[in-house]
Amino acid sequence: MDEEEALQRIKRQSFLAVGEIAKLDISRADRIGIPEAILAEGKDGTDLVAISLAHLKATGSVIITRVSPEQLHLLQSAKLPEESTLEHNSKARTVVIRSAKRQDKMGTVGILAAGTADMPVAEEAAVVADEMGCNVISEYDVGVAGIHRLFPCLERMADVDAFVVAAGREGTLPAVVAGLVEAPVIGLPVSTGYGLGGSGQAALYSMLQSCSVLTVVNIDAGFVAGAFAAKIARQKAYGQKQF
Repeated sequence: MDEEEALQRIKRQSFLAVGEIAKLDISRADRIGIPEAILAEGKDGTDLVAISLAHLKATGSVIITRVSPEQLHLLQSAKLPEESTLEHNSKARTVVIRSAKRQDKMGTVGILAAGTADMPVAEEAAVVADEMGCNVISEYDVGVAGIHRLFPCLERMADVDAFVVAAGREGTLPAVVAGLVEAPVIGLPVSTGYGLGGSGQAALYSMLQSCSVLTVVNIDAGFVAGAFAAKIARQKAYGQKQF
């Protein structure tokens, strides 16, 4: 086999062991176009720092999600490589650490949230799409209870390549948007709401039953929604660039 094929085969099988606590998929971005993210929730603080720094050293960047205040303090206190940057999004509860140069922006993702309470999950999607090299346009509090707020936002987002639409309670907004725009829509149900169908269940069922054509991710799965939208946007922009 030639060198290129050999390298591809190596990348498909490579991972980085961090002691006995983790096996990092450091070639995921090269293999499928989506980077591995470190879920901070449930992890010991010391283990989280070790995993994050190992990923940073191997790939030049790391996305950490669901970061608690205590974990944030440990990450901010860690000894990072020279010229590294640490960006904390308090709404999304994410941390992005980067030592390598960012890739050029390609493609645009539009992020919509029905209510202000849906912003944290929508922001997580925005952070991921941005880190994957997409331009991101966000508009919040445009739910169907006052649908007139939505239309100026859609005009601003007329040229986006993919949408992430976050909504809790009855979860109507993604279906409405999918019936109005040409770009693919990813419905992101959020665990807001209360009573029967609360905690995002009614929103998830509503999106799955939509007569509009849209893709739906799990409740509060901001990372998945943002990554999927970014992958669509980058592939679409790359195809346009070829012509």
